[in-house]
Amino acid sequence: MCDNLIMKIVNYTTDAAVEVADLFYAAVHGIDSSVYSQKQKEAWAPIPPNYEKWAERLEEKQPYLAILEQRIVGFIELDPDGHIDCTYTLPDYQGRGVASALFNHVQEIALARGNKRLYVEASFLAKSLFEKQGFKVLHENRIERDNVILSNFTMEKWLSAS
Repeated sequence: MCDNLIMKIVNYTTDAAVEVADLFYAAVHGIDSSVYSQKQKEAWAPIPPNYEKWAERLEEKQPYLAILEQRIVGFIELDPDGHIDCTYTLPDYQGRGVASALFNHVQEIALARGNKRLYVEASFLAKSLFEKQGFKVLHENRIERDNVILSNFTMEKWLSAS
């Protein structure tokens, strides 16, 4: 995983808020414009980042962070009901197993909690990651933000202890 480098997954701490917010913006704005237009990316992740809002969100969500080479390279959020709210990886680390490792981590937590189901609203890019993890598409969503339409996919995976 990750070119033979050791990645660790840790719990969120407040000192990581700015780095996580910056990672989110880098991930969204690093998406090829053939997938999401510049207007869509700006509606999804307006610049400049609102660090105060992000700090509040992260304090509530308590994401899991992927650390590699002493930096945060990805994060994932798991709500108590099994909802995966965010999964993002720095552009230079995409396709290197970061998101899969984060997903496996939260799946183990969900199983230990007794969650029966995981669900997510996945972007076009994240859809294939979740399909590889056994998620099924329930439907496509169209969300309007700042007069811009964004699409994602509601997906779910039923869990079993075996």
